Amino acid sequence: MTGAEPRAQATRTRLRPVPGPDRQPPHNLEAEEAVLGAVLAAGRPLAEVAALLEEADFYRPAHRAIWRAMLRVADRDQPTDPVTVLGELDYSGELADVGGGPFLHTLIEAVPTVANAGHYARLVAETARRRRVIDLGIQLAHSDADPAVLAHLAGELAATTAGTGERGWETPIPFGVAGEAPAFPVEVLPAWVGEFVTAVATATQTPPDLAGMLALAVLATVAAGAVEVEPRPGWREPLCLFVAVGMDAGTRKSGVFTALTRPVADFERQQAAAALPGITETATLRRIADQAAAYAEAAASKAPADQAEVKQAEAIARTAEAARLVVPPIPRWLVDDATPEALAGLLATYGRIALLSPEGDVFDQMAGRYNQAAGPNLGVYLKGHAGDLLKVDRRGRPPEYVERPCLTIGLAVQPEVLRGLASRPGFGGRGLLARFLYSLPPSLVGRRQVGAPSVPQPIADRYALELHALAASLNAPAGEDDPAVLTLDPRAGELLLGFERELEPRLAAGSGDLAHLAGWAAKLAGATCRLAGLLHLASHLRDGWARPISADTFAGAVRLAGYLVEHARAVFDLMGADPRMDDARWLLDWISRTNLAQFTRRDAHAAAPRGRFPKATSLDPALSLLEEHGWLRRVDADPVGPKGGRPASPRFLVTPLPRATEPTQPTKPLPPAGSVGSVGSVACGSNAGRPR
Repeated sequence: MTGAEPRAQATRTRLRPVPGPDRQPPHNLEAEEAVLGAVLAAGRPLAEVAALLEEADFYRPAHRAIWRAMLRVADRDQPTDPVTVLGELDYSGELADVGGGPFLHTLIEAVPTVANAGHYARLVAETARRRRVIDLGIQLAHSDADPAVLAHLAGELAATTAGTGERGWETPIPFGVAGEAPAFPVEVLPAWVGEFVTAVATATQTPPDLAGMLALAVLATVAAGAVEVEPRPGWREPLCLFVAVGMDAGTRKSGVFTALTRPVADFERQQAAAALPGITETATLRRIADQAAAYAEAAASKAPADQAEVKQAEAIARTAEAARLVVPPIPRWLVDDATPEALAGLLATYGRIALLSPEGDVFDQMAGRYNQAAGPNLGVYLKGHAGDLLKVDRRGRPPEYVERPCLTIGLAVQPEVLRGLASRPGFGGRGLLARFLYSLPPSLVGRRQVGAPSVPQPIADRYALELHALAASLNAPAGEDDPAVLTLDPRAGELLLGFERELEPRLAAGSGDLAHLAGWAAKLAGATCRLAGLLHLASHLRDGWARPISADTFAGAVRLAGYLVEHARAVFDLMGADPRMDDARWLLDWISRTNLAQFTRRDAHAAAPRGRFPKATSLDPALSLLEEHGWLRRVDADPVGPKGGRPASPRFLVTPLPRATEPTQPTKPLPPAGSVGSVGSVACGSNAGRPR
């Protein structure tokens, strides 16, 4: 054979002929031709119709081949005109299969008007949906009796039947929340606490999250140190909590803080007043004994040799008698502003203390405000939360050992304070931030009810009375008794195991949706047990320490855990804990600036500032995050063609729906839409934002 050898046409078995008219499924070839013709004629409608159609929506195989060629051309930023698309089809060996070059011109001539490309695309999508319904119905009718298979097919059929709109696009999820952050589940609190939380939230026109989280901190204040939870033999959890609620200035958080904590302060004053006479008496006797011991010691030092032994024995006895007179400290439960060294001294004295404050200055104290050269002194906070042995050295006194220190922290701070925490030295690396339970509720400013009713006095009185009863039942002198131990009943123990089983895979690096929060989420099971213990004691005010925790109470704690997971996502996003966030925000900025409807990974890499992404695949984590949040939809790249070359870059469609929120800024949780449902769903949290 002489001359150029004609190129052998590749066999395309997938381009099967259109079925005969007697057995044709629903289709609209005229609409398919109009869509392709509009793109070939004008080029610009490709971005519009690509948001409405996928390759499988075309019924005729030749039309699918032309659509693929158009997308490959667009990925290279070339025009989708007949000449370019014809060359692409020839290059891939599909030109003869689609009918040759004249067929492309036939498509252009068949377009009634290019302006209606979107309408034609919707007609194609609708007939594709009807075909899918028929196919799924046939599969369902001929499937075996496996319940899992039947359920899967039935679910697909229901979803396809209900499918409407822009190819199933849903409103993108703002960064900072995996869907709407759940509202605080007030109903899991005992009635006397829940009623007061609701009443305070109504009176102050604040979200119930603020009062609810502070209520948990108050319960920890009165219970920590007196009771511990033993979920399983060998596993103990103290009942102290670290709580941080993010609320903007001017949202009345100080009023809520005062309402929730005042009864504890009142109880502290009452205990101090009742103990003062006994303390005064013991202090007086101690001074007398010290003077007597000093006199006996002086007499012994001057005694003649024959009396020295007797005088020495008397001095020793007097000193021992004085040492036995220990002056008890004035009862103390609360502290507002204290350095780490002062906190260590308070824990050495009382064994437990609560640092409750409506401001964020506490974090400055932790960071070493008064001793910046030495760096943050976080040991007292870490050990106070875990209940680990704490050694306290004080000038002029021998070292003191606190066997079970219990430190509770309850803060209401501005979100901007939370934003800066991750950058503080030692806060992240040593696990301080992982010990806090966070809440970032929406602000009601601008939507508050003017003249809201105040807290009914009977509800306020009951809250104070019941809280005092709980505190009194658990009040014991520091170091006098070991803490009571709460256990779980068998059903509660099973709930805990199920919770742990569902939580653990979510921490896995690379695949778990909580992998970037693994330090925090790894402590969630222990925190849930602490919450269960507090709910249990608040439900059984006078004898809770003698009963096991029930399954219903533990289920309430698991619901709280589900709430905390979603709010921790928001707070750690605010701190920048997920390294994908900044890159994803840059991508959204770029998409918004260029008004893209579709792009390839190679396009994004070329547009990025030099050095931001070392290679194109470095964009994959951020692109995956945008997919998880519904901003993008990936269209898998085709394999390498017959002539070889590098594979096509993955292509992404951009949501065609209006973007209601500014995507480049951290977003606060949206207004609450109710609490989390069943125990199982809470253990997993919301599915939104999880890796697909």
